[in-house]
Amino acid sequence: MSLQLRLFLKHLLNLKAVKSKSAYSEPTKLGKEDHHIIVVWVDNEAGVLARVIGLFSGRGYNIESLAVAEIDKKKHLSRITIVTKGTPQVIQQIKLQLGKLVPVHKVADFSRNDPNILFRELALFKLAGASSKLDKAKRLCKKFNGLVLDKTKKSFVIQVTALRREIDKLTLTLKPLGLISVSRTGAVAMTRGEEIFIQN
Repeated sequence: MSLQLRLFLKHLLNLKAVKSKSAYSEPTKLGKEDHHIIVVWVDNEAGVLARVIGLFSGRGYNIESLAVAEIDKKKHLSRITIVTKGTPQVIQQIKLQLGKLVPVHKVADFSRNDPNILFRELALFKLAGASSKLDKAKRLCKKFNGLVLDKTKKSFVIQVTALRREIDKLTLTLKPLGLISVSRTGAVAMTRGEEIFIQN
């Protein structure tokens, strides 16, 4: 291999290495990844949700679930609850970037392992099939205080509120028992006790 060819190949490798790096790739990959629930209080106005989602997608941050609802009609205030996964550096960057958005009032970061935080997710399960399998499915859902919302001779729809991992497990368990459709709200979080807001 000639010297010129070796230099050319080295140049290509250097270019590839530079292109593979981003403003977030080096420092944010340090540390252990963990699931976090980020809660954002925003003005309830057109385009706000798109801007928040755009912040995540534009920087390559994944949103595992998203729940949005207006919580104060007089103040036109909405609460966005986002489940994401990342290192401490990534989570910190997300919070800083969210805090810079104009319609954002507050940002809270709830760690999944924090004993002072309550996490819940609501799911609707629709099952259809033989009565023996449906009866077994109902018994499984009763462990989570499942509420039957609709019932026919060959099907039923049941509401379950539980931890995210419990709903994941229940979904897999119900599949061979006639599960044909699932609808999930995404996780929401609330602090225990009198404290209503944690700012990090």
